[in-house]
Amino acid sequence: MRKITKVIACMLIPVFLLSSLGDTQAQATIQGPSTHAQSAALIDVTSGRLLYSKDGDKELRIASLTKIMTAIVAIEHSKLDDKVKVSPSAFAKEGSSLYLKLGEEMTLENMLYGLMLRSGNDAASAIAEHVGGSEEGFVLLMNKKAEQIGLTHSHFMNPHGLDAEGHYSTANDLARLTAYALHNPVFKRIVATEDKSAPNPNESWEYSWHNKNKMLRMYEGADGVKTGYTKKAFRCLVSSATRNGQQLAAVTLNDGNDWNDHARMLDFGFEYFPLVEIAKQEQPVQNTDVVTGPGFWYPLAESEKSALTKKLILHENRAQSETEGNKQSTDPTFGLAGRIDMQLDGKLVGSIPVYRKGSYIPPEPKTEDATLGGIGDVSSWAAAWRAVLSHLLSP
Repeated sequence: MRKITKVIACMLIPVFLLSSLGDTQAQATIQGPSTHAQSAALIDVTSGRLLYSKDGDKELRIASLTKIMTAIVAIEHSKLDDKVKVSPSAFAKEGSSLYLKLGEEMTLENMLYGLMLRSGNDAASAIAEHVGGSEEGFVLLMNKKAEQIGLTHSHFMNPHGLDAEGHYSTANDLARLTAYALHNPVFKRIVATEDKSAPNPNESWEYSWHNKNKMLRMYEGADGVKTGYTKKAFRCLVSSATRNGQQLAAVTLNDGNDWNDHARMLDFGFEYFPLVEIAKQEQPVQNTDVVTGPGFWYPLAESEKSALTKKLILHENRAQSETEGNKQSTDPTFGLAGRIDMQLDGKLVGSIPVYRKGSYIPPEPKTEDATLGGIGDVSSWAAAWRAVLSHLLSP
C-alpha cells in the first residue's frame, strides 16, 4: 500500500471541527461584558470556543457546580433505571438536601433530577457510592474524566461540592465541562427541566422539585445548568441558553449579582459571536472530485470572517488484490479522501473530512438516538470516530 499526500490551498471551503470541543479563545478585539464575578467565562457549546474570559484560569472553590461533573460521570457509567440506595453516609448529608430516608431506593434518573434541580447533597453521595462503589472510588472517576476532557486546572475531592482542601476548578474549565456535558442528551434534558415529580416510597405524596436556577424563568431561551453556594465559595452559577440554533454557557464564580451578569454575558455572546455556517453538508469542493462530509457551524465575530484560512489535504491510498485471477482495485479508506483544515489567527479550529464523490458518507449521530448510558452516547461516538479519522488522515 502506498500513501500520497497532496496539500492544496483552499480559500472557498472551510472546515468541520472533528473534536466536538475546540479550544480557541476569542481575541480581545471586542469589549467584553462587565461582571461582578471574581472569575467568569462564556463558551459556545457547539464548537467549545471560549468567547469571553475574566481571570478564567484562577483556581477557586466551586460549591455545587461540582454536581455538573457528578451528573455526567454518573450518566456515562451507569443506567438510568438502576436503583440507588441511600446509605448511612449519604443519609442526612449536611447542606442542601432532598431529605431522602435511610435505606430508601430511587432510580438513578430521578436522583439525578433531585441532584441538579434541588442540589441534593444526599443524592450526590448516594449516586457516588452506587456508581463508584464508594465516594472515594467515584472521585477517582471524576478526576479521570477531568483529565480526559482537558480540565487542567480542576481537582475534585467529593461529589457534592462542600468546601474541602484540594477541591477546586476554574471558570474556563467549568465552561469546557459544561459544553461537554450539554452534548449528552440525558444531561441536557435534566438541567433544562423546571419542575419534576418522583415517587416517594415512604409517604402518600410524591417528591416535587422546583429548579433553583432562576435563569430558566428570567432569560429567554435559557435551558440550564446549575447553581452553587457555600460560605467560602460564595455564589456560583453556570447557565445556558439557546437562540437561533446557537447554545451558549456562562460561568461565574463568587458573583453577588450573578443573574444579571449572566444575562449580560449571554446577550454579549449572541450579539457578537453568532454561529456562522462555514461548510454545508456534502458540499462539492471546487476543482476536485471530492465532497465534504457533515456541515460545520462556528461562532465568529464579523471582523474575524476574513481571517479564516483553509487548506485541502488529500490522501490517495490504493491496495491491489487479485480475485480469481482478475485484478480488482480495493480502497481501504472506504471513500475517505482527506480533510480540509481551517485556521483562525494561526490556530487550527477544525477539520472537515472529505470523501470521493459517489462513496458512502457516514451520517452524523442524532442526539435522540443516543443511548442512556456511556457506551453508545454522542461523546463516545465522537471519540471513536475521531480515532478512526486520526489514523486514516494522519500526515
